[in-house]
Amino acid sequence: MATGCIFADKGPAAFVEDDNPSKLLALLAFANSRAFGLLVSLQLAAADAAARSYEVGVIQRTPVPDLTSEYSAQLTTLAHRAWSLKRSLDTVTETSHAFLLPLALRQAQAERLGAFEPPAIEAELARIQAEIDDIAFDLYGFSDADRAAALGGSGGEASDGEAAEDADAEGDEDEAADDTPSTDALLSWALGVAFGRFDIRLATGERAAPPEPEPFDALPAKSPGMLPDGDPPFHAHAGILVDDPGHAHDLVRIAERVLERVDMPVPAELRRWLQKDFFPFHLQRYSKSRRKAPIYWPLSTASGSYTLWLYYSSLTSQTLYSAINDFVEPKLAEGETEAATLRSKGSARSRDEEKRLEALTTLQAELRDLRDQLQAVAPQYQPKHDDGVQITAAPLWPLFRHKPWQKVLKDTWAKLEKGDYDWAHLAMTYWPERVREKCRHDKSLAIAHGLEELYVEPPAVPKGVRGRKKKGEIA
Repeated sequence: MATGCIFADKGPAAFVEDDNPSKLLALLAFANSRAFGLLVSLQLAAADAAARSYEVGVIQRTPVPDLTSEYSAQLTTLAHRAWSLKRSLDTVTETSHAFLLPLALRQAQAERLGAFEPPAIEAELARIQAEIDDIAFDLYGFSDADRAAALGGSGGEASDGEAAEDADAEGDEDEAADDTPSTDALLSWALGVAFGRFDIRLATGERAAPPEPEPFDALPAKSPGMLPDGDPPFHAHAGILVDDPGHAHDLVRIAERVLERVDMPVPAELRRWLQKDFFPFHLQRYSKSRRKAPIYWPLSTASGSYTLWLYYSSLTSQTLYSAINDFVEPKLAEGETEAATLRSKGSARSRDEEKRLEALTTLQAELRDLRDQLQAVAPQYQPKHDDGVQITAAPLWPLFRHKPWQKVLKDTWAKLEKGDYDWAHLAMTYWPERVREKCRHDKSLAIAHGLEELYVEPPAVPKGVRGRKKKGEIA
């Protein structure tokens, strides 16, 4: 558990005297031994996996032998190594705070960053687990028969299937090991570089990878793979890129340049992948349990023929105005010029030119509709990252074409209108009178909006004085 984390009744923590990191690691290793797990399972109605609940009292009652300095040092070393190996597996997972580079690039940089072979890492973790188990068996005094029973899953220990059930019950249903295809992960990283999220210099060798932290260090504000604050991005932009061939901020062309820069192949169907496959993939990857937090937002025309990509981290109250003035209006003007040229040809237009004029006419109508919808939202749109992705995106729900995400946002907007999320800054922006009135009676809401002066403390209710009941009086 990193420094600064908060524990609770369903996320309990174990402590040692003075929070000594070495002793904590030794205890961590011991608590992950087969022997310790067996003793815990004996207290938990092992036959019924669904009934298990690893509460504080159960762990407190589980005996831990006194550790000699020799055993403690061994366990500390093993735990630290295991933590380092597990963390290394996360360095290729984009959504991890340990992320460095996608798998394809991480393996390509083996000479500079060291070898990265997940099967070898898993094998070493298995060897460490076996060493920890041997130490725990020795300290508990398990006989050979006891060890065989524990390792074989008998004697009350959960089977592999039951253990998997427990893990599913305890964890988030959408959380799983990162099995993203290497190509998709590489393309996602390239788009992240284009948006200014990730730092291409880690892949080119222009920036060295930061040193590995210690297990109990505070979590970083950014993963090592992200662009440090103040450093120039690969491509400068105002938080908006576009799917528009030939445009200076065309997302596909920028991603192609990223891949070329790191000597990676550029897929022939990259634009089609961006238009059809990327956002569903991105939404799934940036979702966990009931939290959905995609950070690259495609706002499209009705047919999807023109798409603006907004970067959530760069959103400001001016972003929608920039989208209109710097992208949609110039695209409209460009289309009008081309359409006028084609119309001027009259009956001399070729069949292909007729089709092009028809497509331009449809696109112009869709672009005007996109512009009008953005203009309708822009005056009141005051995004605040504290509201979270879902609430911040809700006013724009008609412009997302991915139906499942659009439905989530439409439902969120309906709840905002209803008043379910009046703690959000966005609610104060759209319905200030309603929210301010609630702040008069709800102290937590007043605090959330920095309006504690509006809160009116209710009068204290005097305690009732109970006396003897008179004869015939009804209680």
